[in-house]
Amino acid sequence: MRSDTRAAPSGWAWVRRPGHWPPSTLALPHLPWSGAGPRSHKVRRCGALAPRAPPWKGLHTASGARTSALHRSTPVPEQPTIPTDLLPKDGRFGAGPSKVRDEQVQAIVAAGASLLGTSHRQAPVKNLVKATQEGLAELFKAPEGYEVVMGVGGSTAFWDAAAFGLVQNKAQHLSFGEFGSKFAKATDKAPFLAASEIVSAEPGTRPAPHATEGVDVYAWPHNETSTGVFAPVQRVAGADDDALVLVDATSGAGGLPVDVSQSDVYYFGPQKNFASDGGLWIGLFSPAALERVERIASSDRWIPDFLNLKTAVDNSVKNQTYNTPSLTTLVTLENQVRWMNENGGLDWATARTADSSSRLYQWAEAHPLAKPFVSNPDERSQVICTIDFDESVDAEQIAKALRANGIVDTEPYRKLGRNQLRIATFVSIDPEDVTALTRCIDHVLGELA
Repeated sequence: MRSDTRAAPSGWAWVRRPGHWPPSTLALPHLPWSGAGPRSHKVRRCGALAPRAPPWKGLHTASGARTSALHRSTPVPEQPTIPTDLLPKDGRFGAGPSKVRDEQVQAIVAAGASLLGTSHRQAPVKNLVKATQEGLAELFKAPEGYEVVMGVGGSTAFWDAAAFGLVQNKAQHLSFGEFGSKFAKATDKAPFLAASEIVSAEPGTRPAPHATEGVDVYAWPHNETSTGVFAPVQRVAGADDDALVLVDATSGAGGLPVDVSQSDVYYFGPQKNFASDGGLWIGLFSPAALERVERIASSDRWIPDFLNLKTAVDNSVKNQTYNTPSLTTLVTLENQVRWMNENGGLDWATARTADSSSRLYQWAEAHPLAKPFVSNPDERSQVICTIDFDESVDAEQIAKALRANGIVDTEPYRKLGRNQLRIATFVSIDPEDVTALTRCIDHVLGELA
């Protein structure tokens, strides 16, 4: 058999495949290998045998495993090697799911047969839920009358539940990123509600709520995960007396300062600062929010059982969820909440994230090729940092080089489409690792120059 006339990437060779399409394929002939069978092809190159060519089309490795032709049709570029003395101790900087502490993993192991695989209606799991609820109430200094309510489905499910069970007639939303806009769409499309008032701002900035007669829910994210912008939690001056404030704190809760009394529902998922898994929503409900839930549930509005907030409230009072929760999620969540409280509570946690984020922002402001995407320092998040790079630099290549060296999930939010890195500085992330990350980026920039 002869080689294909086209040039093959370094380390690859063309192998003819009579009777197949395409009639030739690339193979890695650098390992001695042979096989028997009617479709076996042997090609001698540098004293080695190329692998059998399987009957499917595409590229094949020396072991005969199928790989994507799209991914292997060109050589994979070699990534810079970052010296080990520059690397952070832990390379997880993802915006969620986030870094899980070793102690949380050990807590799952310790739960073992005494908890995992047991009924969520029985004392062991209900006691775990109760400990988590009490820990969160302590962490957020929940005002008297506020209830810690839990439900299955994550924050995305909560948006629909809130549309059914918290908005009486009309909502106003602040939309300044992907996640604020999604809740706005949920209420705006609801056929039983008036069209929502949506106050928008360009990515990297934030709008402010304003009082509008007839609006009974004001909603916005505490932290916009897609852009790295945070918005304060505060009552809307001049709003109707019965208007509620709903704050999506999914990536902010536990890492940003907050006075929960300034909101009626402060809700979040546990996969960010709480370093657990998604699929669960938690909300601190005010007495006014609880009354609204009760009133709407007793009306003639049809509400699916899974999205019925009254059902969620009734079960949470009993230290359980309506649907079966992930027990490992509850175990890691409770462990993280206890760790935060034992170290000084929300004041300690927010000081830690402020330290981490300030190191990153100060580095970017002083760098000739980088700058914070959020230009107004008062609007910058201290848990999600977005860093833009000069057009002479390919941020995607930086992220790939970091990943090749064990520093992962620094890619930007996909729909934002910017030449940037998005770096989480959640509570579990050591500030010293953030400093190490900046040194690694500097090294990669030098290697790629």
